Amino acid sequence: MRILTTHVGSLPRGDELARLLLDKDHGKPVDDALFEQVVQAAIDDAVRKQAEAGVDIMSDGELGKVGYATYITERLEGFGGHVDRTPAKDLADFPELRKKLTAIMGSQEFVRAACVGPVKLRTMEPCHADIRRFKTAMERHGKGARGFMNAASPGLVTAFQPNQHYPTHEAYLAALVDAMRPEYEAIVAAGFDLQLDCPDLAMAAHTGFQHLSEAEFVERSWQHVEALNEATKNIPREKLRMHICWGNYEGPHHCDIALEKVLDVVLAARPSTILFEAANPRHEHEWEVWKNAPLPEDKILAPGLIDSCSNYVEHPELIRQRLERFVSFRGAERVVASTDCGFGTFANYGKIDPAVTWMKLAALRQGADRVE
Repeated sequence: MRILTTHVGSLPRGDELARLLLDKDHGKPVDDALFEQVVQAAIDDAVRKQAEAGVDIMSDGELGKVGYATYITERLEGFGGHVDRTPAKDLADFPELRKKLTAIMGSQEFVRAACVGPVKLRTMEPCHADIRRFKTAMERHGKGARGFMNAASPGLVTAFQPNQHYPTHEAYLAALVDAMRPEYEAIVAAGFDLQLDCPDLAMAAHTGFQHLSEAEFVERSWQHVEALNEATKNIPREKLRMHICWGNYEGPHHCDIALEKVLDVVLAARPSTILFEAANPRHEHEWEVWKNAPLPEDKILAPGLIDSCSNYVEHPELIRQRLERFVSFRGAERVVASTDCGFGTFANYGKIDPAVTWMKLAALRQGADRVE
């Protein structure tokens, strides 16, 4: 059986596109016609290159968004201001390392808003524009391929946009369920799979929710999965993917919560396909956790087999070795070869050279083809 390949979603943005996205994010005037032209050209190029690399389940690269977690402020009401970033817990005691990482990856120029009022849908137009552009690109360069589009899960929104309005976290989540549901359903209605990005179920333990104890974080994660399930209740499970990770940056990661602490939460979520880090050296060993877990019959595992924090291009033989671990206990029909994280999570931020991205995805296909 030919093992399918995919990736987590975001792809590198060129300099011109990144600047246009950041200008829009900061409220600066942007020529609409120019923006449309640049975004469509970038998505066309990304779909063509995914096809050339042998990607079976491809995305629009999130190229019309400033970032995977903060784009929602353009679409929803109730957000404003800017909240300074709190260093990740594993980086807090390493100021020199933080400086080095900033020099390499960029300074995260996007706006970090807060929830400052009632959350509700403002406009679906950016979502419809994303769908239209991706459909156009798929018709031109991806005919016959399967497509997916990313969206922030309700819990992810709370991890990046802190609550300064609602009396409880639960109330904030409930408002986001109603506000985000139309986007989720529109993506699936357009014929694409929906990927819910859920770093809030792992990474947020040492980033956005680092003030919580481990037990408190796990309890909050259960709330987030309940919200995700409610928001997607009208969508078939097989049309849903979810991505969990511990942060797309080259830090010590010694404060990461262990997979086994949150695995029950992850498995309780409705999406049938689970994308997760399996090349990250802090979590690669956790393939044994997946092996020993009581996995529901309908779950498809999409382990990350290539690292999105390093410009090393993994050898196809290494990819085969990593992939066969999962195939050995899950079966080739329930495993998809994927990546640890996205390659361009935010505009103007990231370590991977764009040309290396395509080499890595081609190596992923080559490695998957070696599995017998």
